[in-house]
Amino acid sequence: MKVIIAGAGRLGTQIAQVLGGTGNQVTLLDQDDDRVAALQDGLPAEVRTGDACEPRVLEDAGAHAADLVVATTGEDEDNLVVSLLAKRQFKVPRVIARVNDDDNAWLFTQHWGVDTAVPAAAPLVSLVEEATSASDTVALLRLSKAGVNVIETTIGPRSRAAGSVLGELAVPPGIVVAAVVRGGDPMTPAPDLELREGDEILVLSHTATEGEVHAVFQ
Repeated sequence: MKVIIAGAGRLGTQIAQVLGGTGNQVTLLDQDDDRVAALQDGLPAEVRTGDACEPRVLEDAGAHAADLVVATTGEDEDNLVVSLLAKRQFKVPRVIARVNDDDNAWLFTQHWGVDTAVPAAAPLVSLVEEATSASDTVALLRLSKAGVNVIETTIGPRSRAAGSVLGELAVPPGIVVAAVVRGGDPMTPAPDLELREGDEILVLSHTATEGEVHAVFQ
């Protein structure tokens, strides 16, 4: 599946990490040169500088062949423009847009090219599951074709894993740590990475339950 994500903030980078890590072709767009440079080597996605509200930028990113566009910028106006361009000009089959201000939710309809509007308060899992399950290619919580579960957990103040090195945790066989997100930035889950309170952990597994994952990190 070819995916274009507009906005390389916390949400956009997390979605790129999850979708890129499950074999999808992902392009992440953002106007901030510094942010793009910082993400270049840390994501399983192509990260580009550009304003996704400009048709040329979307075209260069491959919008004509995209299966899914996800608008996750912090501005509702931008998310609506991206959605409208994706649907009307590039005929993208599936467009998901984040609603930052609940008062604007009424605008996020198919009239503006939005197939599904997701409130800003919705968790990452809900947004990506909506985006991917609707495409019949991948599902976040149950990657049906691969039989893989994706589980998200956060290191809390009482978590035993806080202060521990990732490689020293007793992670059961069959569980793979796909990403560690710290302060909104995805990090490579290297064995020598010391986990901190507030870290968000994304785990892939064929067999593990949510309880088993929490037992490792909580």
